[in-house]
Amino acid sequence: MKKLYLIAVLAALPICAAAQENVTLEYRLDSVVVSATRAGEFTPVTHTSVGKAALRASNPMGSLPMTLGLLPSVVTYNEGGTGLGNSAMTIRGVKGSQINVTLNGITLNDAESQEVFWVNIPALTALISNVQVQRGLGTSASGAGAFGASINMNTAFVSNEPFANADLSYGSYNTFISTVSAGTGLTSKGLYGSAAYSYGCTDGYIRNAWVRSQSAFVALGWLGGRNSLRLTYLMGSQHSGITWDGIDLDKYYEDRRYNGAGKYKDDEGNTCYYPNQSDNYGQHHIQLNYTHSFTSALTWTSTLNYTRGDGYDEYYKTGKTLSDYGLNSDAKSDIIYRKVMNNDHWVLSSNLGYKSRPLDVTGGIFLSNYSGGHHGDVLWAKALGDGADYSNDNWYSNLGDKADMSIFARAEFRPMGWLTAYVDLQERLVKYSLWGTDDDWIAYGASPADRLAYSARWPFFNPRAGVSASLGKHMLYGSVALGHREPGRSDIKENIKGSLSPIVPEEMVDIEAGWHYSGKAISASANIYLMEYRNMLLETGRLSSSGYAIKENVDRAWRRGIELAAAWQALSWLKADANATLSINRIADYTSYVAYDDYSARTYAVHYGETPMLMSPSVIGMARLTATPWKGGSVVLSGKYLGKQYIDNSGSDEMAIPAYFVADASVRHSFVLFSDYRSGRGIPLTAGLFVNNLFNNMYYASGWRWESYNEASGVISRGIGVYPQAPLNLMFKLSAAF
Repeated sequence: MKKLYLIAVLAALPICAAAQENVTLEYRLDSVVVSATRAGEFTPVTHTSVGKAALRASNPMGSLPMTLGLLPSVVTYNEGGTGLGNSAMTIRGVKGSQINVTLNGITLNDAESQEVFWVNIPALTALISNVQVQRGLGTSASGAGAFGASINMNTAFVSNEPFANADLSYGSYNTFISTVSAGTGLTSKGLYGSAAYSYGCTDGYIRNAWVRSQSAFVALGWLGGRNSLRLTYLMGSQHSGITWDGIDLDKYYEDRRYNGAGKYKDDEGNTCYYPNQSDNYGQHHIQLNYTHSFTSALTWTSTLNYTRGDGYDEYYKTGKTLSDYGLNSDAKSDIIYRKVMNNDHWVLSSNLGYKSRPLDVTGGIFLSNYSGGHHGDVLWAKALGDGADYSNDNWYSNLGDKADMSIFARAEFRPMGWLTAYVDLQERLVKYSLWGTDDDWIAYGASPADRLAYSARWPFFNPRAGVSASLGKHMLYGSVALGHREPGRSDIKENIKGSLSPIVPEEMVDIEAGWHYSGKAISASANIYLMEYRNMLLETGRLSSSGYAIKENVDRAWRRGIELAAAWQALSWLKADANATLSINRIADYTSYVAYDDYSARTYAVHYGETPMLMSPSVIGMARLTATPWKGGSVVLSGKYLGKQYIDNSGSDEMAIPAYFVADASVRHSFVLFSDYRSGRGIPLTAGLFVNNLFNNMYYASGWRWESYNEASGVISRGIGVYPQAPLNLMFKLSAAF
């Protein structure tokens, strides 16, 4: 831990030395909260920002990943086929568990799975004021998941005037979304408050893709002189049908809206579907932030965050052996059960920042403690009937504890007005323990005492450095960074149940070099990235003793590409912009292990050598036209192209999602209702029509695969499951401001 003290000293020396300078830089105290995770104008980090106006103008059906879907290197899809419900995104092929997501500087990633489940925090676009997406390792960030991209969101915005807004949206598949928000503005005593509530529901495109979700946001604060105090509460709650099974490709061509979740036959042999095959979860985030400006240059900010999450998945399964679920019976039966989870997450983040014209320095600490419990409850078994006592059944129970501690120092030095040197040092220590029983321990003969017993400690040093040069309308930058990522809960627990060598953390070196041009009518950028991996964790096909897929470390892999973007203000009322990513995403030496078709844990090895990475298209492109042909009106036409994506790492065309192109369009018009021409007052309204999948393209956007090996014939059988996306569909939105 000596590096921790070295970083602290490096951070303190320039701050103390420069604090006496007479510097007058104006910046809002309420925006300082997120500055520690943000890249600045001249920081040599590849990033894109989206402001509040663009967020509010986005399609109301889309979750935040769908809203960001047109940004460079971003790929999104929705399990239910529309925008509500479980959505996922990748950036440069980097999956969600490797994308660090922060809200007001505090990570939202689940500490164990390292994922952000966007369905649990709906309607974020109505609650946040801006988003910055960093591609690559970016700036040092707190929490799990910062291993290839980051999304930094900010709600910390104080309106000077009172406000009230209401949005109502309705569209295809009985989709309804409503959001109301209001705020006091900043009073003469420096007090302010704001609140928002959103409710959304949909039937979804595929069967059982229904969603009932709500979110609430409250912020109470005080700005006085050099001090800012703010209490923030964010709640997200969702009740949605299970859609993550997707649909077998053969079935897709028969009925692309089919979803087999909860399927069973009643006593008369009729096909039925259990109505509550569902995912249910709620989160509560409470943040208390204090910011103090010692001088116009030196500011300290600290945030204490508590997150409580709890929920369950409910399933109807057929033909299950009841003793495998802790019941005193060897009968096979239909069964209803829940997988229950609950977690508590405490975070303390504290940063000290100094800003001047030649030097910006930020240093800080991050401490977090997470406890997550998992257990199973049987609700009913057909063979035992309604009268049986299921109240004491708990066929598995395990608990994970994770402590995450880091300290960082970041500096940007401008020895000349056009030149910026950047260094960012982070020391991180992660401790994780996991114990208890898993959901399959009875079925596979393990004792409760020894099924899961794991403890690990991982120290990481993550340095970053770079330089940028601003030459008139041109800017050049380059950077190099080293990052590490610890294994997730599922990676660890399935590896424990296997017979392989223990998995180790992943490591990546990220090299970025870019150019920006900003002219009066034209802007353009190009960025080259080299992301070189060691010990990348991949599913290779090997199975644990209970039949679950095990991840293993592979020695070398890489993502290398170029990102291009341009915008042209062709006329005062017409703008065109586009971006494209061309990349090579490879594993140096890949061996797949195919399960035998006798349901044992044996596998058959197939060596492929160098292969492409799964779900990492080599071509991504976007084009958009934005027109404002009349006062208060706008028309937007956009299209996104995705090249072929492989569902596994074999590089086989049998296991690929074909390339597809999807276009969207929108028309918006703003006007004033009940306008008083003498005072100029009225109710500003904006009406919008959003057309999704304009050309009615029948495509699927992600998937999974299965393989099995027949020992007698020596034949490998294969199949894939996919997530079909909705054809042409509409959403209408009406917004009012008061």
